[in-house]
Amino acid sequence: MKRYPGIFLRGLGMGAADAVPGVSGGTIAFITGIYEELIESIKRFGPSAFTALRHGGINGLAQHLNLGFLVPLLAGIALSLISVAHAVVWLLDNQPLMLNGFFLGLVAASALIVARHPVGWHWWHILPLALGLLLAQGLPVLMPAVNGLGSQSLVLLVGGSIAISAMLLPGVSGSFLLLSMGLYDVVMEGLRGFDVPLLVWFATGCILGLVCFSRLLSWLLRRHYGATLQMLLGFIIGSMPVLWPWRELIRYQIGGENQVIPLDYRYLAPWDYTAVTGESAQLLGVTAVAVIGMLLVLAVARLGRTSGDTPGQDNPGAPLADKEKNSDA
Repeated sequence: MKRYPGIFLRGLGMGAADAVPGVSGGTIAFITGIYEELIESIKRFGPSAFTALRHGGINGLAQHLNLGFLVPLLAGIALSLISVAHAVVWLLDNQPLMLNGFFLGLVAASALIVARHPVGWHWWHILPLALGLLLAQGLPVLMPAVNGLGSQSLVLLVGGSIAISAMLLPGVSGSFLLLSMGLYDVVMEGLRGFDVPLLVWFATGCILGLVCFSRLLSWLLRRHYGATLQMLLGFIIGSMPVLWPWRELIRYQIGGENQVIPLDYRYLAPWDYTAVTGESAQLLGVTAVAVIGMLLVLAVARLGRTSGDTPGQDNPGAPLADKEKNSDA
């Protein structure tokens, strides 16, 4: 019971991050110490749940699914997504430099935290690190192809499955992939207008993605913990250019309803940004919010280490890392 407020607040942070293109809710879960418990809990939604229900009834099912953890977390995510949708759209339109600067600082600090995670490092970990970097850079380029699937329902189903899978990965922004697929504005408007048919198709895709991808991640963390952490670090580092505030869109395509889908940027120095665009680079303000983002992440990570979320019966997902840290040795 004492964990509920803390888990709810983590959910608020994850929802806020997932609403912003370029940031991952998985990053927030990782730095706040609940990432592995989240993956392990999601993985339990499957045939084993029916066994737990048959043997232990409703209470057994709730314990098996770790609903004491998932319910407050999902409540926080849902509340944050619904409430932040309005603020994010406004900030993206009116203060994009400041918003990107803040999250650039947040993601940079997240990379530092993952890099110093207490796990044995081996020279061959360079390979999963490089794989994470390549995938983080390459996935957005592939996403516009989803629009060629046909009906909007199928696009929403596949898009939801891909986006939610990305949201489970620290550093890979499901929102940015939605933006690359031309679905970000569609989903945000659906959330704000509570478009039930649209949300049902999207949610179905999310459920399918969660069920399948959580099992893959759980297997990787159990069998190849150190290498998986390096891949996640690659994802985080690879996502940082997307958040660089001073950039110029040089390649794009037009999606449905004349929506601009970004494909490639030219990254600029702050002084070049002013010369190219004629707009203020807001260097002091962007630097300040980036530092605030970094300090916020470091503070949250410190609180996560000193909080009462210790491994045990009340935190069934947490022992995973302790048991598997040396699996790559």
